[in-house]
Amino acid sequence: MAATPNKQFKNICVLFGFSYGKHKEFIEAAIDLGRSIAERKLHLVYGGGNRGLSKLISEAAFIRGSQVLGIIPRVLKPLGSLSDSPTGEELVVSGMQERITEMLNHADAFIFLSGELTTLEALITLPSWAHLHIHQKLICLLNFNNFYDGFIAFHNHAIKNYFIHSIAKKLFICDHTSNELLDLLQAYRLEPDPWTFVLEHPNNDGNSSRSKKCKLDLTLRL
Repeated sequence: MAATPNKQFKNICVLFGFSYGKHKEFIEAAIDLGRSIAERKLHLVYGGGNRGLSKLISEAAFIRGSQVLGIIPRVLKPLGSLSDSPTGEELVVSGMQERITEMLNHADAFIFLSGELTTLEALITLPSWAHLHIHQKLICLLNFNNFYDGFIAFHNHAIKNYFIHSIAKKLFICDHTSNELLDLLQAYRLEPDPWTFVLEHPNNDGNSSRSKKCKLDLTLRL
């Protein structure tokens, strides 16, 4: 499963936690997202394994006709799998950074469902890499049950205090239901060169100026 060469969204990478969460509504949201992906004739890329939400969302998409690819680090495979028969295809990689890189290679967009620290790691890494022009994949938050309110508040607070540039708001779309989020994703049109940096350059008097734009080539080379 390779990422679509044009700007259509066909292969969707969903990131989430291994556990089921505290409330049954998280389970229902995962199944609903997997079902919605299949009903739109999209395909699923995810973090591999068949525990918790991993099992539910991959099976919900797979039994309805979606291709499913699980990308899992070798160290997590014993923890993430209840059997030797994963749903769909499985790609075992050496570590967490390689998993994110392979997800970028295979997916056209990312959706974050409720998760844990490894989910949060990806939620920090992917926007950071997008902001550095390493990729231009859309990042979507399924903010079911207001799960990502804290992250959104932090992001807005950092922008307000000039630690994150306001252009970073274009990295995300967010909604509370699967269908509405997928509607936004499929209606999205990537703007030309959206991650061009605005750098501060000193004027003759020593003061900084934001008027000059400089596009940086920070492509990740592995």
